[in-house]
Amino acid sequence: MQEVILSLFTGIVVGLVFAIIRLPIPAPPALAGVMGIIGIFLGYKIYEWVLPLLQGGGS
Repeated sequence: MQEVILSLFTGIVVGLVFAIIRLPIPAPPALAGVMGIIGIFLGYKIYEWVLPLLQGGGS
């Protein structure tokens, strides 16, 4: 959980710095972009979960 909190804090700091120096945000500007990133992460995790089942029969 500490890793998640540190990641969120770091993201907030980076967002503030980018806003202060008036640079474009270094992240997808819309909810659809954020959902795409979440989808990529979930697809990767599903693959990690399914692959052992396919290789070893789930034992």
